[in-house]
Amino acid sequence: MSERPIAWGPLAVPSLKEACVHRLEELILSGELQAGQRLPSERDLAAQLAVSRPVLHQALVELAAKGLVEILPRKGVYVNDFRTQGSCALLSSLLAYHEGALAPDLIQGLLAMRLLLEAETARLAALQRSPAQLQQLEALLAAEAQADRQDATALVELDFALHLQVALASGNTLYALIMNSIKGVYTNLTRRFFTRYRASPVVDEVFDFHRRLVAALTAQESAAASAIMVEMLEHGARHLQEVSNG
Repeated sequence: MSERPIAWGPLAVPSLKEACVHRLEELILSGELQAGQRLPSERDLAAQLAVSRPVLHQALVELAAKGLVEILPRKGVYVNDFRTQGSCALLSSLLAYHEGALAPDLIQGLLAMRLLLEAETARLAALQRSPAQLQQLEALLAAEAQADRQDATALVELDFALHLQVALASGNTLYALIMNSIKGVYTNLTRRFFTRYRASPVVDEVFDFHRRLVAALTAQESAAASAIMVEMLEHGARHLQEVSNG
């Protein structure tokens, strides 16, 4: 029996408008463009970005819909305080953000959210985990033991996989969906972490936290599992602060 040919189709590439939106989002979310700041005129900004004015205008309209900018007729385009005026569309962009730096308060907010969410997933996972899920966690520990400590990309993927598996083991599907939805911004931070500390004792400290956590889950020690998760995330936050300061 012959296989049906696969209709691969052409690869889609970002449009110029999407590229403009992405670049301006990056400048605003990183804090390079501040709330209240007036953007250059559309003519000047289009020239700087090497796009046409209609393309730039479409991008600005999309950014305005997300709450990132405000377009004032005859006055110009101003950066909004997205913390008070951002929309769900902006939240989606933020959670998918996987390049460049974030404004310090956004980093702190993400770390605080992780602490709240993952302390609970660890507690529940100790009570709800199945034998199959424990096997998957043990397999991830084995993969970490064999991982190339110089390969930051591999370290990031292994780290996220373990945290996602803990969320799955909690028995609450929504926790796993939340983890998957923040993967972009989550791995943006952990990539900076592992790029800085790969092949250092800090990576071994992280893997030791993972082993201790899985041991607590195996023993169904819910309080210990939650405490280890908190300790691990606080360890990561301290070192991320060093990366930001360095």
